[in-house]
This record gives sequence, C-alpha cells and structure tokens, in this order.
Amino acid sequence: MKIAVFFVGALHDTGFNANALVGADAARDLPGAEVEIVSGTPFEPEAMTEALDAAAARSDAVIFIGGQGNKVTPVVAARYPDRAFAVVQGEVTGPNIASYDVLQEHSAFLAGCLAAETTKTGVVGHLSGHRVTPGLKGRAAYAAGIAHVDPSVQLVTGFCGTQDDSAVTEHWATAIAGQGADILFTMLNAARAGATRACRAAGIRQIGNVGDWTAVDPETYIGSAVARIDLGVLQAATDLTSGTRPLVVRHLGLSDHAVRLCMAPDVQPGIAAKLSDVAAEVSSGKLIVPTEYRGPEFTPTEQH
Repeated sequence: MKIAVFFVGALHDTGFNANALVGADAARDLPGAEVEIVSGTPFEPEAMTEALDAAAARSDAVIFIGGQGNKVTPVVAARYPDRAFAVVQGEVTGPNIASYDVLQEHSAFLAGCLAAETTKTGVVGHLSGHRVTPGLKGRAAYAAGIAHVDPSVQLVTGFCGTQDDSAVTEHWATAIAGQGADILFTMLNAARAGATRACRAAGIRQIGNVGDWTAVDPETYIGSAVARIDLGVLQAATDLTSGTRPLVVRHLGLSDHAVRLCMAPDVQPGIAAKLSDVAAEVSSGKLIVPTEYRGPEFTPTEQH
C-alpha cells in the first residue's frame, strides 16, 4: 500500500510536524507499507486542497497531519472514493475517512495546573499560532487547568497567526510578558525559538508542548505538555495497512502514554505529586477536561 503522509508548513520544525515525522518513519516498517512524505504546503485552503488532491491521485491512502485537515480532507476524499484517508488530530469521519486524536488537551490542562501552582505574579500567558481545533482545545484546557488550581490567576492568551515565524512570536511573547505574565505556555512549531528568546530576555519561564523541552533547556522551561503525535500517525498507518477503518474518532491519551506533563527539576516535589493526582483523575475520566474557551483574548497594541 502506498501511503502519502501529508504535512502543512515546515517539516523539520522542532515541534508538531517533526514529532509526526517520527511516526511516519516508523510506519515504513509496517508490512506492505510504502511511505511518501509530502511537505512544504502553505497554510492556505486552496494550496492545501490542490496538494492533497495530487497526493491522493498517486497513492492508495493519505494521512493528513494536523487539524487543518478537518476541512480540506472531506472535500478531496469525496473525489477519490476508492482511496482511504486519515486525519491525525482530526475530528472528521466518513466512508473513506478516519480520524485519530492525540489528546494534547489533557497535557495542556496539566500545564495550566502547573502554571497556576508556580506563578509568582498571578498572571500567566498562552501563545499559539493557527486557530485550528487542536490548538483551540489546548488553549481551553490550559485555561481550565489554571482555574482548577486558582481561579484568581489571570490568563493573557493570543493566537499570533503563525507557527513558524520566530520574529512574530518573539514580539507577541514580549508583549505578553509585558502584561505581567511570568509563565508562558507555547503551542508552536519552528517559531518556538522566537518565544524562547523573549522569555529569556524577560526572565520568565516557559511551558512547551509536543516534545519534552525541560530536557532541552530546564532553566527556561519549567514544564512541557508532551503529546506523542507520532503514535497517532503510526496508529493511522497501522489501521490503513490492515484494512481497519474506525467509524468514530480514535483517541489516544494519558492511559495510552500518548500525553503527559514533564516538569523541570526545580519544580517542588509537592507540586509534582499534586499534579500526578490530577493526571490520574483525568486519565480515569473522573475529571473532564473542558475544550471550549470563552474568555478574553490579547493582541499586542503594535502588530509586528
């Protein structure tokens, strides 16, 4: 089976796409799988549709990486009823479409708990790029985690419109720090570097996502909301090659070891123990993580 794994934006982005690529490479070892990597498509509906159509025309199946695929994939899948499609971080299903969702909102909720437990100013931040469903869910979960620990903590949150432009994220992160935030949760890809520069310059801590950034820079990163997107990609490829077509969205969460919160060594043991208990409640379903946010949003006065 020829499987095209379809990426939007930079492939080696030290974030979401890079992690998904690990899963795509692992899929090459599946019996009968021939994997093609399709990357570099810009985050524009017409460009994504055109590139996805071309990938489907020369493949037996396509795995779309990212929530952007929720709108684009059904359009193309309808043109190719004899092909199989999967969306990782998706929420769409159909006769020839399956979706796989790594519940990064669960680790984002724990990130919110960590931010509320460790802030000294009582103000924390959040910065993401594109307004896709996984990012919106992650922001909502982070806000809920903050409120779960301390509703009095203020959240300064915004979507800057890019996952990969570090000049933009540096500007936004600096502006969020200027609002008094001493911890910033970033859901970014290549543009994380700009936010990290801003955090270092402002002397504030950051919480990363997807990978374990506390292992890379524990002085800057107080935590990281890990989300193993690669496991979602590998599960999608496994199902495609075996002929399995899930009729509902397949979720991978804490109990699947697909998400977790990593913390820097300087996080107090008492806080780590408390958050471990919260994680157990989320994993068991006793604590339901909200995925909608209706609070205020922040935009820098001067756009970069």
